[in-house]
Amino acid sequence: MKPNISSAVAEKRSGLWRRMVKSWQLYALLLLPLAYLILFHYVPMFGIQIAFKDYSPAKGIWDSNFVGMKYFIKFFKSYQFTQVLRNTLVLSLYSLITSIPAAVIFALALNCVRCEGFKRLVQTVTYLPHFISLVVLVGMMWQLFNPLVGTYGTLYKSLFGKEAPNILGIPTAFYHLYVWSGVWQNVGWSSIIYVAALSNADPGLHEAAQIDGASRFQRVIHIDLPTIYPTMIILLIMRCGQIMSVGYTKTLIMQNSFNISYSEVISTYVYKIGLGSNGNYSYGTAVDLFNSVINLILICTVNKISKKVGEESLW
Repeated sequence: MKPNISSAVAEKRSGLWRRMVKSWQLYALLLLPLAYLILFHYVPMFGIQIAFKDYSPAKGIWDSNFVGMKYFIKFFKSYQFTQVLRNTLVLSLYSLITSIPAAVIFALALNCVRCEGFKRLVQTVTYLPHFISLVVLVGMMWQLFNPLVGTYGTLYKSLFGKEAPNILGIPTAFYHLYVWSGVWQNVGWSSIIYVAALSNADPGLHEAAQIDGASRFQRVIHIDLPTIYPTMIILLIMRCGQIMSVGYTKTLIMQNSFNISYSEVISTYVYKIGLGSNGNYSYGTAVDLFNSVINLILICTVNKISKKVGEESLW
């Protein structure tokens, strides 16, 4: 049996090599993204060891003193651990349960539009906010929700005859402002992949359903929705791998002294600790490494559950 197995493996490898030589142009196209992946994702992993050392720029990574789990324990015992972990999870899960359904519903509604000109117009208008800078987006929010001169403040005063409460200064309002502004900005862009998946729906199924007297809503539920279900699962798994990764740019811009207890997430905490005035590189690296490990565990767990429950998985 062993010689046969060896020959089969050798034949398989030679066949793979022949295909690679035959289609070398396609593999050449992979060189640039592969170089990018190695240079910006794998080479920086060399710096992970800073989390386990008392890093000093003067000594360098290799010569800095090894301290083991010191900074991980320090983070776990910190009074901010519960706060930043709570805020990160709330923002991520809130965004998850709003953004995906919003994109799916928008794609299904857009797919029902029969006028191609109006459909393209709606797509263009809803795609544009995705390209707005986060700085500009937050500035628009400040102008819109300003209690004195903003649209919200002006309408409130005209309706109730008194000054509007300052939403931007209410700590618990930060979650809603962050999430729903993100939904508005990205719902059109996120729906592109679902609109593309809906194009794979079999027209014969719709014709048969119409003959049987199915309404448009029934066809959406029983034909369109199952068509994009595999895409939804794959994107959900990928999003679950980013639950602990709340972008620090928008959060940091929206952050103020009033909402700091609700807006401080792991990414902003790492930024302030690692690159702020303190410059505690080892502590910041340890916190960020903890964040990455949790993301890895989450994506592996969700992928395994999805594979057992259904047939859709990343690997």
